[in-house]
Amino acid sequence: MIKLASISLAIASLMSLSAQAASITTVEVEAAQKGWGEGIVKIGQAEDPKKAAIKHLEQFYAFNDGQVLFKPTLASVDQFRGTQKEALSYFVGQDLAEDKGFALAPYVKVRWENEGIITDGNSAMSMGNYYFTKKNGEEIKVEYSFGYIKDKEGNVKINLHHSSLPFKL
Repeated sequence: MIKLASISLAIASLMSLSAQAASITTVEVEAAQKGWGEGIVKIGQAEDPKKAAIKHLEQFYAFNDGQVLFKPTLASVDQFRGTQKEALSYFVGQDLAEDKGFALAPYVKVRWENEGIITDGNSAMSMGNYYFTKKNGEEIKVEYSFGYIKDKEGNVKINLHHSSLPFKL
């Protein structure tokens, strides 16, 4: 019986290790991007946007797994949001005066144009433009760089998010 328990524990440990050590693929990054965009749309449509934003942050950001470097598009006074609470404020507007609730627009679609995706074992980076489509069909172009890691369960999470509006002369 002890031998069976030891074997079961060893198998469970290996399975956990393999989920954590599995390389991130381009397909996984693209799926995370798609899910992130759909989540932004859902926040703006939700009866309880704060609850939807908390779920979004927990699903797509690695705040529970280590440091997240987050520089949101429309942040200028408090440019960097290193905590989940600060990120939540940006998404739904609660704690910081400059936060108006970016995700409350509401948007109907988020479209991605990747300049490139680099995968490197258990991390990945992507850079390009994403476009937020408003209800009236207007698209807002935003430049982004994202970094990704896998959490203990093998889910791809954002650990770097930098976005900005394109430079205008």
